[in-house]
Amino acid sequence: MRITRDLLLRLAKENTEVRAFNTESIIAAYLTGSLLNEEPLLGGTTDIDLVFVHNTPPALSREIKALSPDIHLDIHHRYQKEYDPPRSLRSNPWLGYELYDPQLLYETKHFFEFHQASLRAGFDEPKNLLKRSFTLLNAARKNWMNLQLSASDTSPSVILHYLEALHHAANAIAELTGPPLAERRFLLDLPARAEAIERPEFARGFLGLLGGSELSVGSLTEWLPAWESYFNFATEATGADIRIHNARQTYYKSAIVEMLEGENPFTALYPLLLTWTLSAETLPENQISAWENALHSLKIGGEYLESRLEGLDQYIDNIEEMLEKMLSSHGLEMAEIV
Repeated sequence: MRITRDLLLRLAKENTEVRAFNTESIIAAYLTGSLLNEEPLLGGTTDIDLVFVHNTPPALSREIKALSPDIHLDIHHRYQKEYDPPRSLRSNPWLGYELYDPQLLYETKHFFEFHQASLRAGFDEPKNLLKRSFTLLNAARKNWMNLQLSASDTSPSVILHYLEALHHAANAIAELTGPPLAERRFLLDLPARAEAIERPEFARGFLGLLGGSELSVGSLTEWLPAWESYFNFATEATGADIRIHNARQTYYKSAIVEMLEGENPFTALYPLLLTWTLSAETLPENQISAWENALHSLKIGGEYLESRLEGLDQYIDNIEEMLEKMLSSHGLEMAEIV
């Protein structure tokens, strides 16, 4: 099957119509994510990001539904009260951009029209823009502080907190010029965002804190069979993160392979390491040696974690200093942001 953007948009509309017809609680639905771009495919695969807004608390917050080996629905279910008051969304780094300019697919009672109009008023003002960035940076700092109590523990859950801290910190940079970056394309898109604020070192620093500067391209390729084995196991495990779903394995693998064969193979490192770690979290402790060896090669795990946390501390500090200068240049005080 030839996958085109027109086909994907049609699938988004058809699936939304069916779900809205059969679910009385849905009052709005919209499309977000990569399909809003002209080139949504990576490695010949993509997901269709849908948001269904309900007038009662939904039973599920997120679900994955395969449409073909290369396409799946990634559906977020939100309770309408999450959007209240609408003006608060101006400073929300996730919901703010999600609602700012999606493609509306279904609506009742003018929910979308009212909330989007309230959100857009003042959305790009420096105060709201910087508040969104500081929200993400504060989340990164909170993760870093929690990791201080676990510096001798390099279990998958600890490394996930480390990756989450990095993700939030780098997105604090990305938020200054656009929406948060998607996990699969993170290292593809981060350099341009860092360049846009004339701080390319933040993209290099992110890769360095992942251990990319310690690595050969051959290592990434050699890790793929183990990554795939872990992913296969995790899709059958109870309690696995929803991102580790059998409908998403090709979605990740095809993208990783394409990046490995591209101009900058190290862009594959973040999605590979993140999903491998999410998978490792579901395996018994005595069956994750391949993942542990990869961490050792990246100089993240074991005795290296403490020094990585020091580097992360400096990375967050550097971003914070930049944001504080931006505050000052706009005549704003920190009390107006936090």
